[in-house]
Amino acid sequence: MTVALTLLVIVTGGATLIGPWRIAPGLILGDIASHLGVGHSHLSALQSSIVWQIRAPRIALGLVAGAMLAVAGGTYQGVFRNPLADPYLLGVAAGAGLGATVAIVGVGHGSATPTWTPLLAFAGAIAAVSITWSVGGRGRSSSTATLVLGGVAVSSLLTSAQTFVQQSSSGSIARVYIWLLGSLGSATWSSVTMILPYVVFCIVVCVACARALDVLSVGDLESRSLGLPVARLRIFLIAASSLGTAAVVSAVGLIGFVGIIVPHVIRLVAGTSYRRILPLCVVVGAAFLVVADTVARTVVSPSELPLGVVTALVGAPIFVLILNAKRRSVE
Repeated sequence: MTVALTLLVIVTGGATLIGPWRIAPGLILGDIASHLGVGHSHLSALQSSIVWQIRAPRIALGLVAGAMLAVAGGTYQGVFRNPLADPYLLGVAAGAGLGATVAIVGVGHGSATPTWTPLLAFAGAIAAVSITWSVGGRGRSSSTATLVLGGVAVSSLLTSAQTFVQQSSSGSIARVYIWLLGSLGSATWSSVTMILPYVVFCIVVCVACARALDVLSVGDLESRSLGLPVARLRIFLIAASSLGTAAVVSAVGLIGFVGIIVPHVIRLVAGTSYRRILPLCVVVGAAFLVVADTVARTVVSPSELPLGVVTALVGAPIFVLILNAKRRSVE
């Protein structure tokens, strides 16, 4: 954990110093020190605005989003006992995408992104999870398999609806795709404070249940024999992970691979106990997304890559390597 926290501090500091607007690191460090009551700032008003109104909220939103997506991924993998589970498994992405598309096409008429797009995306994500649960999670015969199949069916239906809405306004296609690929480019302090309560609550819930996830990993029958309320725990953790993911998606769009890759890498380094995996997911997930965003906003400067593209370019090869390593270990 000490190494992870050190890495997070280095990553956060580096992201603050790096950007298309070149500002001397000494000036930025001096300004940060002045905010802590040490010395005086020598930044101009424009430079201070760039640091504190553009870079800082973007970094903060990346930290919050990365931590939540990684913890949600680790939690889903524990709940479903499936290493391929991710935060979008139950239709969160499809629901949020439909909500955002309706906002952009129906409210913004394809020419603008309405300010309440995150609200409709959040509502769509929560509605999708609720439908998935009503389809595949109810009844005594329900299982993780039926819940996942319900999520696949709901995702397909909502994705089709999103495509239909999107095609009704050809001028909105580019804007919708930009949102769907994910970005921290529109980050503000208000967007950070908007999702922070949801994320903090959901992360605390998931991390607090890490010991229960360790028990759940031995199987449902064994867990029940040890007194664990398996069904209620599963509902509780699915709800917490989905709520936090929906909040993040509503603010930054769809960012893949964070919830799959980060828990896998931590599991390889720190072992299989969720009491270690989930706390580390908070730190490593936050650091990973900030690094990815720093690459996205600087590698083709002054243009910017979609954040989802960067996480996919990094995450997909790592995922393939992990799968190959696991296959060789089995053989």
